[in-house]
Formats: sequence, C-alpha cells, structure tokens
Amino acid sequence: METITITVDGRELTCNAGDILLSVALKAGIDIPHLCFEEDLGRYGACSLCVVEVEGRPKLMRACATTVWDGMVVQTNTPRTQQVRKVAMELLMADHTGDCKGPCELECPAHTDAQGYLRAIREGNDREAVRIVKETNPLPASIGRVCPHPCEGACRRGLVEQPLSIAFLKAFAADNDMNSANPFVPEVAADTGKKVAIVGGGPAGLAAAYRLRVAGHAVDVYDAMPEMGGMLRYGIPEYRLPAEVLAREVAAIETLGVGMHTGVRVGTDVTLDALRSQADAVLIAVGAWKAGGVRCPGEDLEGVVGGIDFLREVNEGTIPNLGKRVAVVGGGNTAMDACRTALRCGAEEVYVVYRRTREQAPAEDMEIQDAIDEGVVFKWLTNPAEIQGEGGHVTNMKLQIMELGEPDASGRRRPVAVEGAFEDLPVDTVIAAIGQAAVLDGFEQVEANKWGWLVANPTSGATNLEGVFAAGDVTNDGASIAIDAIAEGNRAAAGICAYLAGYDLPEFEPYWSKTEKTAEDFADEPRRPRAEMPKLDATARARTFDEVIKGFSEEDARGEADRCLRCGCHDFHECSLIRCANLQAIQPERLAGAKHAAYKERKLVAIERDQGKCILCDVCVRTCKHVAGKGLLGLVNRGSHTVIAPEFANVDVATVCADCHLCVDRCPTGALKLL
Repeated sequence: METITITVDGRELTCNAGDILLSVALKAGIDIPHLCFEEDLGRYGACSLCVVEVEGRPKLMRACATTVWDGMVVQTNTPRTQQVRKVAMELLMADHTGDCKGPCELECPAHTDAQGYLRAIREGNDREAVRIVKETNPLPASIGRVCPHPCEGACRRGLVEQPLSIAFLKAFAADNDMNSANPFVPEVAADTGKKVAIVGGGPAGLAAAYRLRVAGHAVDVYDAMPEMGGMLRYGIPEYRLPAEVLAREVAAIETLGVGMHTGVRVGTDVTLDALRSQADAVLIAVGAWKAGGVRCPGEDLEGVVGGIDFLREVNEGTIPNLGKRVAVVGGGNTAMDACRTALRCGAEEVYVVYRRTREQAPAEDMEIQDAIDEGVVFKWLTNPAEIQGEGGHVTNMKLQIMELGEPDASGRRRPVAVEGAFEDLPVDTVIAAIGQAAVLDGFEQVEANKWGWLVANPTSGATNLEGVFAAGDVTNDGASIAIDAIAEGNRAAAGICAYLAGYDLPEFEPYWSKTEKTAEDFADEPRRPRAEMPKLDATARARTFDEVIKGFSEEDARGEADRCLRCGCHDFHECSLIRCANLQAIQPERLAGAKHAAYKERKLVAIERDQGKCILCDVCVRTCKHVAGKGLLGLVNRGSHTVIAPEFANVDVATVCADCHLCVDRCPTGALKLL
C-alpha cells in the first residue's frame, strides 16, 4: 500500500493512500469533533461536526468521509469550521430532550455531583461518595453540616413529597470515610515545578489549595488566624460544626503536601510583593471579616458588637458577659448562629429583630425553627430606630414597627415604617448581624470596586495584577455562603493552572441540556418520607456547645439516598454530545422548533431507548447491522417524527441484545441504557 504524507494543523503525518482523514487525525492525537463516526462502520457524515478546510478546495469537507491524498494540507479549527460546528450543535441540542445533570447539581454553586455520591451512599460505598464530592468540595464533613443546601431546594423529590437530605448525607459519608481504616486520598500529579501562594485559609483558599496541589503545583497557604478554616472555624459555632471535624479535613489537605502557615498577616508580617516574588502565582482569599453596623443612633454604645466579631470571640474560647437580655439584629444565618450562641453564653432572654417576615428571611428555615425551639423570641417586622443607654452602655432598643409595602428590586415586598409606631425592648447587648465588609490592608495594589470588594474575573479569578488572583467573600459581590466560596476557589485554581500552563480558560458558560418537570410527571412515584435527622433535646442543647445533630443511622442514610430520582443522565461523564456542545458557546434556543418524539421504550428487552436523547446519528443501526450482524434497528418515519426503532416481528429475536449491547457501548449520547 502506498505511503503518503499529509499536513494537518501544521503537523506532517504519514499514512496510507486511501485512509479516511478523520481516522488519520485521531490516531495522531488531533481531536476533530465528531459524533456519527466509527472506523469499522464506514462513511456516514450525518452530524457535520468533523468539517475541515482543505487547501485548494473551496468548500468545507467532512473528515469522516474524505480520503487522504499525498500533499494534502488541512486546517481543522478555523472560523469557518467553528461556525458550521456551532450551527450543527445548536440544531442537535434544539432537538434534544433530557437532563445532562440533575437540578441539584446545577443549583449547587460548586456543581457537586450529588446524584453520583447519593448513588454511592445507596450502594454502601462511602469512600466512593467522598471521592466524588472531593472533585468539587474538599470539605464534605464540614460543608455537609453547615451548608444551607440550595441543592435541596431544587430537588425534584420535592414534587413527590419532600426533597432529599442531600447535605446531611454528604456529612454521613464523609464521617464514615474519615473514621475508616482507608479514607480516600486523591492522587497527586507529578510536580510541575510551579509554586502558588494562597493568602487566606478559609473555604475558598482551602478549596484552591486542594485543587492546585492535586494538579502537581507546590502550594503554601498563609492565614492571619491561629488555625486554618476561616469563617468555618471562627464564624460557625461548635454546636453546628465541631472544630475537630474541620481540623481533620484541613489536616487531610495538609497531608497532600500543602504548606500551612498560621499567624501570618499580609501588610504586617509579609507583603504582597514579597509573596509575588517567591511564587509563580498568588491567590487572595482573605474573606470578609469586618462586621456591618446597625446604622442607627447609639450604635457606638458599649454593648453593641458585630455578629462575626461575637462569634469569633466565642470560637476563640472566650465566653463574653452579655448580660441577661440580648437582641440580635438581622435575618440571615449569621444572625441565627449569633442568637443561638448567645443562649449558650448564658443570656436569659434572646431576641431577633428583623425588618421583614419569617418567609422573607434569608436564613435557612430549619435554623430559624431550631432557634425558636431553643427559646429565641423573634420580633418580625421591626427595625432598630435608636439604641439607648445609660453611662455609655446599652439599656434599651427603640424599635420601629414595619409593614410590607410594594415589591423591591429583588421581588420581595419592601418593608416600610408604620408612622408613629414604636416599641421599646430593654436589652443589655445588641449583636449586629446585618452584613460584612472586606479588610483590604496590604492589598492596596489590587483593583477594588466601589463597594470595597476586589475585582476578579468571574471565570478565572484573575485581578488587575499579573499572576495575582482572588476568590471567595473578598471578591466582586462580597460575602456569601461557604459553598459559594469553595466554587470560587475551584474556578480560581483552574484559572491559575491555565495561567501557569500558558493558556486561557474559555469565557463562556457551559451548556447543559435541561427539562422542566411538574408533580404530574411523578404521579406514580411511591411516597416515601424524608429521613429526619435526630437532634439533641432543644431545652438541654440550648445551654451546651455539644453538636446538635446526632447523625443518621446506617439504615436511615442508605434508605434516604435510595429516594433519589436519578434525574441526571446516566451516561453524562461519557457523553460525546455534551463534550462537543461545550467546545464553544452555543444558543440552541434560537433554532428551537418542532422536536422528534421524546419517549422511552424497552422493546429490545435488555436495553432502554430514550428517544428524546437520540440524535439520529445511526451508529446503533449500523453497529447492529455491520458489527453484530443482526440488523434489528432502523430509521422509522420522516421529518421531525423520525426515530430509531426495532424492526422485527418476533420479540424473542431481541433476546440476543442481552449478551451483545454493542449499540449501548457506542451510543454517543446516553440514549441507550442497559436495564
């Protein structure tokens, strides 16, 4: 056979005359996107993704249907090929019906594969569950205890009866793995010779440290506090997150080879310039440690303290003298932590003052109910008008009575003052839990926005300084929940890896296929109540810092995980369709029109076919005919009604599928599933 030379993307390749261009490129490690090509199935050319430009030919050519010739010069990734692929993918995805990922994963800021780790928990494999979680979150035992779990709000099980207890199940698996003889430890890549300095040992900094170390970079984390953990360590009370649990998870990160340096403050003990000179990249993840004020007369009186200042003092081991009566101003989770901690510090009466209603409070409702059960009194629709005192110390709060008016920009009805309506609340201490701000001392060179947050690229975390990145509560929109900080730490780690390797991250949001479901879609699903987390008795726990939750039993945890509806695609991680869809930004909605039928059928006995996910690539039809030698499948109907379906009169013929399933192995979309 004649040997020839062709050039693909500037590389000279030796091959045989008559070879298929796509085969030659793939064997050389040149990845031309494709969906309908299998080397042993012959030419087909249905998906149009493998188009290339060939020198001397005016039209684009399909690499899967083009025979090479000597001296051929090919470009695989040009503006023309990108445009054709974009339209081809938009057409495919506009006709695609299915969920790439479950709504739980999409709603999680870190996009943790909840469906994956719930499956592992259901099967009794907690180590595998932790492996899956740690792909996006290196602190599963801690976050599982404290996360307000937006994933559960999106859980479709709520359309049946109640959402799954996703967060507590994560903590269950992490505790079991951490206490096992063989806890999960990720594989660390070979050393890259690059070094990264991280300022801040909170959730963002720790997540980035984990990700960067696993990628093979040398990592040192510097934190101003005596222990690592940031707000998880100093802003979350012990009764919710025992310090020992967090410390063990931090130690697991340190064991990977991450340097941990506590008691180091940038601007005092070291400068940003010094860190930049010592490392190839620097990540700023210092959080937001400055408490917001009450913003009313009297806020400078003795006895008025910030919520995060109060929680930090308690977590450092000091029980402050709060007096008998304490008022906490705010309706978020920090306010809930503060009011419940005040009870445990000896306060006899604790009030929460919040200008909106319970339904509008940003705090997790479970935290509000726990506070009520422990004896906290909530003063809904009230707002501090003045803090009054004697001898320079707080004695009373004058509260303005509020009512709900018209909706504000967020869509919530805006609280407005009731003219002339006030209430006196005698107090000894006022704890302000209504906001946080960043302390940027030592980081003056880094661009900040008008609200005092560092400006960081939302995709990569890059700042205005070369090689300096930022993540977590200190950036852009300010303080948020811990899993948000972890998500930012992950993105910054990806940005740093790209920077150190000399390439840019794509600036577009990935595309995921989604469907909308209603309760009617799950009308036949058996009702199974959510597993209730056992807790310490409310009266007893209000005076102790012992952990409130007792943890799931083995039976309850496995049973709760089994309630998962498995919403995401079973084949997502192997799906060629979604990989090709995310090579560039696409907008399938602009080409939306009539779709082919979306239903599931099991005529092949051992195989389920999801017609909504089928892209009519014909791979299964050709595999069954040319490789398996059975010819059981074919295209049926025309136009938007076209589907691939079995073509046999006797169902017994399909029993051969149980031992074959070659079509399932080759399907590029997850449209086929073994039963």
